[in-house]
Amino acid sequence: MGKKILKITIGIFAAIIIIAAVYVGFMIVTDYKPEEKVSLEVENNKTKTLNTKDEIEITTFNIGYGTMDENVDFFMDGGKMSRGLSKEKTLENMNAIINTLKDLNSDLMFLQEVDVKATRSYKINEVEMIKDEFKDYSSNFAINYKVPWVPIPISKPHGNVLAGLLTLSKYDIASSTRYDLPGKSSFFVQLGDLDRCMTVNRMPVNNGKELVAINAHLSAYDKGGTVRKVQLGYIKAFLEAEYAKGNYVIIGGDWNQQMPGSNAFDFPTTEKWPDWLQDVPEELTPENFTWAYDKTVPSDRTVATPYTPGENLLSVIDGFLVSDNIEVISTVGTDLQFKNSDHNPVTITFKLK
Repeated sequence: MGKKILKITIGIFAAIIIIAAVYVGFMIVTDYKPEEKVSLEVENNKTKTLNTKDEIEITTFNIGYGTMDENVDFFMDGGKMSRGLSKEKTLENMNAIINTLKDLNSDLMFLQEVDVKATRSYKINEVEMIKDEFKDYSSNFAINYKVPWVPIPISKPHGNVLAGLLTLSKYDIASSTRYDLPGKSSFFVQLGDLDRCMTVNRMPVNNGKELVAINAHLSAYDKGGTVRKVQLGYIKAFLEAEYAKGNYVIIGGDWNQQMPGSNAFDFPTTEKWPDWLQDVPEELTPENFTWAYDKTVPSDRTVATPYTPGENLLSVIDGFLVSDNIEVISTVGTDLQFKNSDHNPVTITFKLK
């Protein structure tokens, strides 16, 4: 009997090892490895040219793939959940997000964590859903998460993911390019992780210059912010090079870092400071650029637990970095109480000098 149990145990372990090896091999073969620069199609492009007399609005909003509503926690942050509550709830969240964007009616919209097809959002094509509601805008889409199967948590895996950054514009976009951000997780972690990127949109201005409008989403979970520092260094060099050409430059999105001068403890909380939340290093702010955000409205909540006002730690990690040839008129966060996403939208109004 003892030898039989031993053989069964050895067989089980051998099967587990074989399954794990096959999975890792499959993930390596199918790993998404984009080039540093990938040209993106601008669909339904517009003919309207930016004018230095215009007041222009850009909204940045991480929509949390339509599932990260107030009732949800997330396994990567200490919670248990890996998916939305249901397909019906995901559709409800998406419709509320779309209505918010319609109410804001910004000239450009920088959206992050928008799913094309994913287990976590019940295979709803959120990109097409948004585009169908914003036919007066052009659009482009940059993949930053393409994984055939994320196997954790074991009880209900995160699953298949195809997602990215969606940019909408009422103005002409001459070209749009996906730039891969350097700095990656460890080899095995990266197989199931996001491939962080930024979308660089070049937009003609009536004075012969161009506005370089960038939609970005930086890393989140690297210990000590090491990867984020590499990404910020890359972005700094890129912005300074574009500014040196005489361009107007603005980058907005989810920085996954606390905006300089903001403090999460300005908002009521019972939580301790989370390990992932780092400050943007002062030395990585480019010359001739300033940060624009709303320090009075939190743009993000922790997701170790569902949202309870006064308990979850809140922070300002979404906002803009703007060159000094752009006049910032206002930057306003819209407090949605995290009802349909774990982020709030932030809108900047500006003029080109």
